Amino acid sequence: MPAEHGDRTDESFMRRAIELARQCPPSDTAFSVGAVIVADGVEIATGYSRETDEKVHAEESALNKLPADDPRLARATIYSTLEPCSQRATAARPPCTERILQAGIPRVVIAWREPTTFVVNCMGVEKLRQHGVEVIELSDLADQAMSMNRHLDLS
Repeated sequence: MPAEHGDRTDESFMRRAIELARQCPPSDTAFSVGAVIVADGVEIATGYSRETDEKVHAEESALNKLPADDPRLARATIYSTLEPCSQRATAARPPCTERILQAGIPRVVIAWREPTTFVVNCMGVEKLRQHGVEVIELSDLADQAMSMNRHLDLS
């Protein structure tokens, strides 16, 4: 399925997520990712990789700041600079796609898809779409979203 394009609002919130990704402590074993959750045009939570511990993902960090039953999540969009993960190294932490589905977030906007650097076959976008989540890819911002990860193999 070809990438869809967002609007200026999507681009603005993605630029905010990119700013957050720049705050990540550097790592040789994980990407620096930023995430913003928006409901009714207002930012309600943010997160970035390794914000609270060395294993926390950006989407996870943002979701952890909201109650699981927050009614705004049912009409929210989550902006993530990188495709949400579809698998984790440990079962103790569910993949970000699972967290997004559990939260009932109907819309996800990403800047780039996960390369094979750490996960051979990330299926985040496909899994979300299979469950009826609208996924928008802002490929025009992919280079900016990848910029803080240039020290890693991005193939």
